Amino acid sequence: MITPPGADDRPTVHLDPIPATVRHDVVRGGPHRGPKLLADEFFLLAHDDRSGRPRLHDAATNYGVAAALLGELAAAGSISFDRGRLWVLDHRPPQDWLQHRVLARLVAEPQHTATRTWLAFLAETVPEQVAERLWQAGKVAPQQRRRRLLRTSVVYVPTDTNVAAWSWARLSTHLREYKHLQPFDLALMGIATSCGLDQFILDGAGPSVFANLRRQLQAAPQPMRELLADLDTAIGSAVLSHRT
Repeated sequence: MITPPGADDRPTVHLDPIPATVRHDVVRGGPHRGPKLLADEFFLLAHDDRSGRPRLHDAATNYGVAAALLGELAAAGSISFDRGRLWVLDHRPPQDWLQHRVLARLVAEPQHTATRTWLAFLAETVPEQVAERLWQAGKVAPQQRRRRLLRTSVVYVPTDTNVAAWSWARLSTHLREYKHLQPFDLALMGIATSCGLDQFILDGAGPSVFANLRRQLQAAPQPMRELLADLDTAIGSAVLSHRT
């Protein structure tokens, strides 16, 4: 049982330079292997492409992964979002095992429709499962790291730096070139922005690049805007709760 918690006006300016750390073979086509899955790509984006160490605090990472997994189901037509509520549109199980598991839980708990309720629940349960899905795809390998007081933690180290860096390289390049993001990349960049990764992806970019991103997000389909708004609120509440 889930407990509920409370007109193209782009400027004619020189393009911002692509960061030197982005390999040109990655930018051109990318070494992506297998189907693109929103939660997988966000997970890789939220962690260093060499060490696997997180780029964000835990709450932002976990809520971002949760939102991305809901975004996968929305893209498949299984669910939608409206005025803070999540609605199941199609009960048919997806082929992906993790999407299947999450949709089954949504169907089994019809009394809970608040999107923030599901974000909070999934933030506690799915990040490790997304890491497992990436491990099954051969994109990460778990490693134990010793921390203070002899405690250990598991870090998921990318098996191929180019694969792990592909998401941020692609997003950074397209936005710096003022390209219109496709729905998958717009959703990924929207979630990344809500979690604070836009500053990393667009490091050194000028104000016009960020303004173009905001315009694209404001013109996104309503369900996507609804999910991102709830994600913003959920992360803000989680951070505030941690500080107090």
